Amino acid sequence: MRFKAMSKRLTVGFSDLNLNSDIPVRAQPAVGEWGPLRVPTTKQKKRARWIVTAAFVTVTVALFLLGNYFFKILMGITA
Repeated sequence: MRFKAMSKRLTVGFSDLNLNSDIPVRAQPAVGEWGPLRVPTTKQKKRARWIVTAAFVTVTVALFLLGNYFFKILMGITA
């Protein structure tokens, strides 16, 4: 009895592997012979993460440099 209650608490921490449980049928991916169709691969997801990270860092640095440039112009600082 005690172990059943403990095992119920442990299963709450793990996710359900049935990813299509509560979503409507029209939103579920089509399933082919080897798995879902038209779903991005792990390689594509990794590439997208790197691209987004690089774009974020590039935009952040560009905005910092632009702000620094305008700050120096407004303060009359010449390099």
